[in-house]
Amino acid sequence: MGIDADILVDRRRLKSRLLIWRTLAIVVVVVLIAMALGRFGGFDGLGGSDYLARLSVNGVIVDDERRHRLLARVAADRNARALIVHIDSPGGTVVGGEALFSSIRAVAEKKPVVALMGQVATSAGYMVAIAADRIFAHKGTITGSIGIILQTTELTGLLEKIGITTEAIKSGPLKAAPSLLEPMTDEVRRVTRALVADVHENFVSLVAERRALSLDDLRPLVDGRVFTGVAAVRNRLIDAIGGEAEAKVWLNKERNVDLGLRVRDMKLASKIDLWFDFLDALRRKTMFSERLTLDGLLSVWHPGL
Repeated sequence: MGIDADILVDRRRLKSRLLIWRTLAIVVVVVLIAMALGRFGGFDGLGGSDYLARLSVNGVIVDDERRHRLLARVAADRNARALIVHIDSPGGTVVGGEALFSSIRAVAEKKPVVALMGQVATSAGYMVAIAADRIFAHKGTITGSIGIILQTTELTGLLEKIGITTEAIKSGPLKAAPSLLEPMTDEVRRVTRALVADVHENFVSLVAERRALSLDDLRPLVDGRVFTGVAAVRNRLIDAIGGEAEAKVWLNKERNVDLGLRVRDMKLASKIDLWFDFLDALRRKTMFSERLTLDGLLSVWHPGL
């Protein structure tokens, strides 16, 4: 019976130790989750430390709700001392550029933002850059291309040659115009030009406001031409030549941001998500030219088209 009593006591001690270790394990998991939320979810997680957030804007810019949510979290995270926006983009849709501009400005209201231009930062890419408090570029960076483009294709001649005729019943002559299935009339051309001009004026006004340039000074620069980084500095479209090192020095001198802070990349999606996005883009490119899809006005630089 004595042996049985000793075994019972040992079992109780073992259960007590297991309970303690399990409790500690649960506490550790909870702390790790809280720290992860503080790091990635915009909260002041336990044990969080200050950092510099880095957002990369690559390729064609479209309106992306995931990116807006990510920027909102950066704005709310007190551990994120500043935002560095890397831009390597020929532009994109007007709405995509405007929406990203607004999201970055929302961050800039709470913490400093710098933009770093890569090989290309034109059109909507430039629109995104001017949301920052300071813009850096390389000497050979291609930027500018401040303008709007609306392209269409008219296929009636080709269709007639292969024996295809089309007909559209419309409520008015400007409905669904311009169209690839009917010749462009003078009225459609006039209205379309007015639309492009209106959006272009909005773009120009935004540049004038953000770069503190008068419209008279800006007019020669907004005809769609591109500039090197050196020329962009000379024309006051950007602030300085440099990269991330120069951006950190500026943040330290002008905004008192610690030079030793680590840089944390803000991820939009997992690798699986990126693969699905790539396959979907490949499908759309294969089935129908992106130049013929109805994705709105474009602010994009694409030589050779």
